[in-house]
Amino acid sequence: MLHRFTTSINDIPLPERFTYPFCYTPHPLCKLAAQEVQDYLNRQTLWKHELEQGKMFGVLIVQTSQGEIGYLAAFSGILAGNNMHPFFVPPVYDLLQPQGFFKIGEEQISQINIRIKQLEEDKDFQKSVTKLSVLEQDAQNALNKERQQMKAAKQRREAQRQSSPLSLEEEAALIRESQFQKAEYKRMERAWKEKISSMKSRIILHEEEIQQLKAERKKRSAALQQKLFRQFKMLNYKGETRTLCEIFAETAHKTPPAGAGECAAPKLLQQAYLHHWRPIAMAEFWWGASPKTEIRHHGHYYPACKGKCEPILRHMLQGLEVEENPMLRSMRFIPKELEIIFEDRWLAVINKPAGMLSVPGKEEAISVYSLMRQRYPDAEGPMIVHRLDMATSGLLIIAKTKQVHRNLQAQFKERTVRKRYIALLDGIVPQNTGTIELPLCPNLLDRPRQMVNTEHGKVAITDFEVLERKGNITRISLYPHTGRTHQLRIHTAHPLGLHCPIIGDELYGKKADRLCLHAETIEFIHPISGETIKLTKKAGF
Repeated sequence: MLHRFTTSINDIPLPERFTYPFCYTPHPLCKLAAQEVQDYLNRQTLWKHELEQGKMFGVLIVQTSQGEIGYLAAFSGILAGNNMHPFFVPPVYDLLQPQGFFKIGEEQISQINIRIKQLEEDKDFQKSVTKLSVLEQDAQNALNKERQQMKAAKQRREAQRQSSPLSLEEEAALIRESQFQKAEYKRMERAWKEKISSMKSRIILHEEEIQQLKAERKKRSAALQQKLFRQFKMLNYKGETRTLCEIFAETAHKTPPAGAGECAAPKLLQQAYLHHWRPIAMAEFWWGASPKTEIRHHGHYYPACKGKCEPILRHMLQGLEVEENPMLRSMRFIPKELEIIFEDRWLAVINKPAGMLSVPGKEEAISVYSLMRQRYPDAEGPMIVHRLDMATSGLLIIAKTKQVHRNLQAQFKERTVRKRYIALLDGIVPQNTGTIELPLCPNLLDRPRQMVNTEHGKVAITDFEVLERKGNITRISLYPHTGRTHQLRIHTAHPLGLHCPIIGDELYGKKADRLCLHAETIEFIHPISGETIKLTKKAGF
């Protein structure tokens, strides 16, 4: 599994520390190894179709006990129906073993699925369901008709009583008529209920069998997953071993997500530790078409996923000297003074620099909120009205009182605040103007990424206007109607959007010196004076 470089690497110095896997610039050795893996992939005609569909690959630079430098390669999940290929490291646990417990368990669950499908598609059952629906409608129609007749009879009796005085015998006759009709309605209602109940009982027995099978399937699936996760015995550089169940027991969800341990990064580290090779640097890249929901670009490098890999890598990297999170390092160089664009006794509008958080995060770092608290220590209530992504620069409104904060937030909620962003896109947008509508929701397995999802996503709408095209770069104005997380970044990068990521967008495009997205103009109604406030700050790129 250890590959020697086909070209000389003598002039490439080794990194001092191992790659921080969740935010990194690929080391030159990783780029060289990735190129060799890509050359290998281009020669594989049997996998052509699957590779075109897209898959994540990874490389790990290692040093043997003899001091030799080489690299390992891996793919995430399964490739061409198999998880064992000679060029790539094996899985941490081979769940596809023909006689292994997982394949046997899968076959048992498959048989349950077949039985469920047979019961759901049973013709007699479907006929009974249809008959029940017709019977319930007939019952409703008959009872409605009877109620209308009773209502008409009651009106006739009331009219008879009002037209002339009634004798005791006549009044008694009207009462008997009312009682008889009510009793007849009760008998009719009871008869229909009995018919429906008889039909339902046969259907319920059938449905109960289906539900019992589904419960059995769920129970078997959960047990099979837990047994599988216990087979993944993950090593770290110290030589310590923990199962996936033990690793994820310390997370909020307590249980590993499906596919945990099958990504490229854990496979690579596991193989290095098994051979007592020292990990030097790592990188992962996408090869092929982008998935429909996520944004992946062919040949681009990507950080390890948070949902499945972060807890695993936190364990597996113990004992290694790992680079500091580059984002934390860059935060130290953020200016501690904010440019004030507008200010009065009620509010302020500042120009947030790229790289600064709007509000405090998990790590202790300077944020707009912390700086504003220092500047306005006597301000009452919350101050941050809306947010910009950490990597985005531009205009941000600060409220100095609770009343102003509530008013401004209401304006944002009602979408009366007008915002204009400027961005540089990596690629040429052919149309001059247009509207992008792609629903968005969080990618729960890879936060903070968002994804396009027509079922669970929230409405997200952006208008755009191209300002300039130069070389392979488009300068564009973006007008968001909604304020979803990463909305502009996904709407520009996604194949169903503009298919041109914002320059410097390391989540959905390529890393650069900065994300070229700037909130240039904001327009709102002053909560106290009622005046229209329109402010502009030109982008610094």
